[in-house]
Amino acid sequence: MAVTHSLGFPRIGAGRELKRAVEACWAGRTGPAELAQTGRELRERHWMIQSGSGIDLVPVGDFAWYDQMLNMTALLGAVPRRFGFQADALSLDQYFQLARGNAEQPAMEMTKWFDTNYHYIVPEFDRETGFGPGTEWLFDEVEEAKALRLNPKPVLIGPLTYLHLGKERQAGFSRLELLPRLLPAYAAILRRLHASGVPWVQMDEPILGMDLPPEWLEAFAPAYAALAEAGPKLLLATYFASVAEHAVWLKSSAVAGLHIDAVRAPEQVADFLKDFPADKVLSLGLIDGRNVWRTDLRRALEQAESAGAVLGERLWLAPSCSLLHVPQDLSLETSLNPEIKDWLAFAVQKLEELAVIDKGLRLGRQAVAAELAERDRLLQTRAQSPLIRDPGVKRRLEGLSDADFRRHSPFAERSPLQRERLRLPPFPTTTIGSFPQTPKIRAARAAHRRGELNGDAYRDAMRAAIREAVNRQESLGLDLLVHGEAERNDMVEYFGERLAGYAFTKHGWVQSYGSRCVKPPIIYGDVARPEPMTVEWIGYAQSLTKKPVKGMLTGPVTMLQWSFARDDQPRAVTALQIALAIRDEVADLEAAGVAAIQIDEPAFREGLPLKAADRADYLDWAVKAFRLASCGVADDTQIHTHMCYSEFGDILPAIAELDADVITIETCRSAMDLLEAFGAFGYPNDIGPGVYDIHSPRVPAGAEIRALLEKAAAAVDPERLWVNPDCGLKTRQWPEAEQALANMVEAARAMRRAESLAGSAA
Repeated sequence: MAVTHSLGFPRIGAGRELKRAVEACWAGRTGPAELAQTGRELRERHWMIQSGSGIDLVPVGDFAWYDQMLNMTALLGAVPRRFGFQADALSLDQYFQLARGNAEQPAMEMTKWFDTNYHYIVPEFDRETGFGPGTEWLFDEVEEAKALRLNPKPVLIGPLTYLHLGKERQAGFSRLELLPRLLPAYAAILRRLHASGVPWVQMDEPILGMDLPPEWLEAFAPAYAALAEAGPKLLLATYFASVAEHAVWLKSSAVAGLHIDAVRAPEQVADFLKDFPADKVLSLGLIDGRNVWRTDLRRALEQAESAGAVLGERLWLAPSCSLLHVPQDLSLETSLNPEIKDWLAFAVQKLEELAVIDKGLRLGRQAVAAELAERDRLLQTRAQSPLIRDPGVKRRLEGLSDADFRRHSPFAERSPLQRERLRLPPFPTTTIGSFPQTPKIRAARAAHRRGELNGDAYRDAMRAAIREAVNRQESLGLDLLVHGEAERNDMVEYFGERLAGYAFTKHGWVQSYGSRCVKPPIIYGDVARPEPMTVEWIGYAQSLTKKPVKGMLTGPVTMLQWSFARDDQPRAVTALQIALAIRDEVADLEAAGVAAIQIDEPAFREGLPLKAADRADYLDWAVKAFRLASCGVADDTQIHTHMCYSEFGDILPAIAELDADVITIETCRSAMDLLEAFGAFGYPNDIGPGVYDIHSPRVPAGAEIRALLEKAAAAVDPERLWVNPDCGLKTRQWPEAEQALANMVEAARAMRRAESLAGSAA
């Protein structure tokens, strides 16, 4: 009889209860006690959902007020010393300050969790980093689960993954040097869990799916040999990629069980079944924890049966990874096209699918014959549905030529023409696109969505917001303006709602970072653009000012990555379909006289496969998709792109191949470290390093911004430098946004004066 378990469950709540409670606490409307109560209620509700679905071992420790990596930092007592907090007495307010910064200290760095759109808080390390007693939250949650008569399985980020995903804050030092100091802290945690009666602990080590240096790989076996002595049985969990190359030593390691992703890498199962040790369990991730399509139950049951024939009761069944990455419950969606809804499964439904596989494995196929037959019917219906095919899109793709993927002239020839047309000063200032989404803006959009505000009244409300954004930018002295994106609910959802082939949910929320939640669209069919999507709003903004206004679009790779993409055709094909739709919008903006068009690609690095051997193909089609979207314009039209919260050093050649005239990047939390990589590479086009962190309410002083710009000017030719925030200002309030932008503009002007004086002296 197989054990069923879950690697993690969505924590924000079906109604985004955690988001609302956290933000109410931040705003001072409630206190820590009310927030703690919401957390307890959500944990209990989510554990009971999982237990009620037949899950034998429920995950504990997958809940986080902000982020699971930040939770590990708090649990391990590894709080950066610069904050001055006492690690074993860390309050919730201090925990949030680590993620959001405070008046004295900028926030800890944030970046993407592997190839997902989830962001984690990056641990900070130096030679003096200590580990020891930290927060008691995990142990309290174990007791909560036990009080509900559940079988808790604590979930920890494994020590090698925790170190590897962190960052050194000291030159000439490797964070791997900290492992001997870190392992005793993990062992102490494991001993406490063992003493509380916990039999199994899940240790997440997803970095095993990456190409690791030898010294990191060699550290695994002795590290887990030491931890295995602490008491609980250890389930070492991997996901997102194959770990078949490590199968031999993983099977001989000291852990009591292994979890592998049989969705992303089904071929690796055979490597693990061969000579699998009699004293270990093997957990197969058979249900896709990353996408929303229903599982082929017959195929998944066949996988389970084959493994069960070898392993017997040593087989465990689970989703491929934590269900954090999918919405909670499909049953809440009452407005979806019923045919499309039949093709989908969210977290609750995925656990139900797991229960069917478990039942079929225990009782035989006949016991689940009805479920298998119904699933076969739905899969066939989807494959044959006319909803998913558009012959016109196919013809356009087949008619593309090499010329569609190239600008007319190289950057060196385009740049002077753009400078002449835009007439911008040195160190030109701009923003990434969005401005504060005020309650008034949100209320107008919501009323329009409910039918309470007619089209004309809604248009007037959005135009008023655009006028306000343009007027504020002109008062601040910004050089290249934006319209503020008041009409947009989300940078992907807004465009998807205007494209054929996309479906949308009302409750399909997924956590992106902290309290920030997104509602990813679902790409179910061929993508096309029926009509212009942004021209009216951008054109109106341009009519209000003599300064140039950027057109703002979301790029094809990000539209793909931040959606639940169809799984019945190659992702490269879907990306090119989206690129054609964006290309049409770019052409219409240019025809309307827009001189600068930004095509955001924050997910470009995110989509990179974890293994180097798989990256060339991805980068080839990702670059082609961006170029198809952007290369149809005249030389004097300036193409911008934006990327954020990822490590770009290993893909700089591909970023250069995008051939955007200007790239803006997030660099503030890393103190411009990323820009040094661009400088060393010799990035050929213009670049705007973010000079302040928009995810923090902290307003940086002008001198602080200027210091960053001086550092940037030392890494990149000042003539190619732009000045901008790290990201869009949608989540900020106007007072803090205006003050930060005013400081930014003054810093840019100071840089111009300094450059002018230097030029005169020369």
